[in-house]
Amino acid sequence: MMLRTRAHARAGLIGNPSDGYFGKTISFIVRNFGAEITCYESPRVVIMPGPRDHLTFQSREALVSDVRLNGYYGGIRLIKATIKAFSDSCDERGIVLDRRNFTIEYQTNIPVRVGLAGSSAIITATMRALMTFYGVEIDLPLLPNLILRVETEELGIGAGLQDRVIQVYENAVYMDFDRELIAQQGYGHYEYVDLASLPPLFIAYHDNLSEGTEITHNDLRSRFNRGDRAVVEGMKTFAGFAEEARQLIATGRGREIGPLMDANFDLRERLVRISEGNIRLIQTGRRLGAHTKFAGSGGAIVGAYDGDPERLERLRAAYEAFGARLIQPIIEPILHEVHA
Repeated sequence: MMLRTRAHARAGLIGNPSDGYFGKTISFIVRNFGAEITCYESPRVVIMPGPRDHLTFQSREALVSDVRLNGYYGGIRLIKATIKAFSDSCDERGIVLDRRNFTIEYQTNIPVRVGLAGSSAIITATMRALMTFYGVEIDLPLLPNLILRVETEELGIGAGLQDRVIQVYENAVYMDFDRELIAQQGYGHYEYVDLASLPPLFIAYHDNLSEGTEITHNDLRSRFNRGDRAVVEGMKTFAGFAEEARQLIATGRGREIGPLMDANFDLRERLVRISEGNIRLIQTGRRLGAHTKFAGSGGAIVGAYDGDPERLERLRAAYEAFGARLIQPIIEPILHEVHA
């Protein structure tokens, strides 16, 4: 049996990074990009190297260039950690897996380390493959918790639930990570939002502005844990932006969320240091009449505009002028797309 599973990139629309701090966010899937896992039975457990797992280079300069783009880690460690977390979870639940072995291959076209959740997409697609291969069911609201566990517990990467929730639920979702609610039921409150009420959106990203999510999140986490007042109050404010946006979308006024997106980034800029290149991504859109904020931890931004095609083309040209790329996100399901 050969099976294929897929998980997509995502963009945080509003409220991030409060998802890791019992806050609220709205996020949407970006079907333009995805990670695909191919899994089939084999005599041994094999993880095939993927496009990020280069071990041979034409030169020393090529190795340095690869590290700058991909970091020191590829997809293999993500898949290994996912297999372990899945196995541990089954043991904890008393699920006895059969003795079949498998080979896993992965492919991804998600831009690397620009805050579009490429790592969690590989993990999510791998988890789906393992669940299908062994016939294991995990309740939908609980699955993001297990996916997050791969990064936080197995790999020590600071992160929140937002990416995993949207990659499991897909489309566009409002998420409330209230501490008491999670303690009571084991997960947050997740609800789909009306896509038709969202403003016209774009994503712009630049490969050379990549930065690992752990750099931002680990600093914020340590400050939050120390009770840094600016960070603690900031997370409440981020959550408030998401709640206000939720109400606007629910009442058919979703095109009015642009100023909240601007405020979301402006608050982030007051809390953490942001590189000049990333600020340029933000300011390029704003200068041409769009509202902009980070899609994730940096390297990619999400923008809202008035829907004017000419404005979109001016935005595209302005981003391309300094090596960035602009896309219009595909959020709704593609008819020919099938999950195993």
